[in-house]
Amino acid sequence: MEETNFVLLWKNHYEKIEQSLAINKKLLREITNQKAAAAMRSLIRLKLTGIIAAAFYLGLLGIVLFYCMLHYSPTKLYFLVSVTAIFLINLKALYDYIKHLAWASEIDYNGPIAEIQSKLTKLQFSIVKHAKIMCLQFPFYTTFYLSSSWFPQEVSIGYLIFQIAMTGGFTYLSYWLYKNHTIENLDKKWFRNMIAASGGKSVLKAMEFYRELEEFKTDSQN
Repeated sequence: MEETNFVLLWKNHYEKIEQSLAINKKLLREITNQKAAAAMRSLIRLKLTGIIAAAFYLGLLGIVLFYCMLHYSPTKLYFLVSVTAIFLINLKALYDYIKHLAWASEIDYNGPIAEIQSKLTKLQFSIVKHAKIMCLQFPFYTTFYLSSSWFPQEVSIGYLIFQIAMTGGFTYLSYWLYKNHTIENLDKKWFRNMIAASGGKSVLKAMEFYRELEEFKTDSQN
């Protein structure tokens, strides 16, 4: 009889533990969803700001390019090539901002965790690629002001060396950054800081929240 009571007591105690764990998991999931949604709201604000800024910047560049094409002259070749390259890269940036905003807004935080993680990973990959492409515009900011009417034939050897060194330096920097903008570098602080401006930090936070939730579930099952 005493043994039967002990078994019943243990069974009741075990059921209470299971109920407590289930409640804790549910509460943790809700908290995780709230924290992830808050992190992604930061990303959404960033992308909205980026869309407005990029649209304004592209508008200015478009007006300047249109004017230069109407009044084309071979002396403006450096300017046209440089500004066209900057325009196209930032046009791609605007497209990425809109795409990232749509993806971030579509995440259902009450859905399966695996699906949320998949969408966050997809978004993170795209942000890294976006930042990678943005690096390609750097050299063109060192050439847009040049004119074939005076460069290189009318500049001193000192300025010529300076210009070549500056443009070459920015070209190498762009190449180095382009080459090192990879998912594999996400564990490096300098890289995380670089993509933070593109929203990478917010996505990393959200991914980390769900990673901690998965670890808690795994630990509670052991």
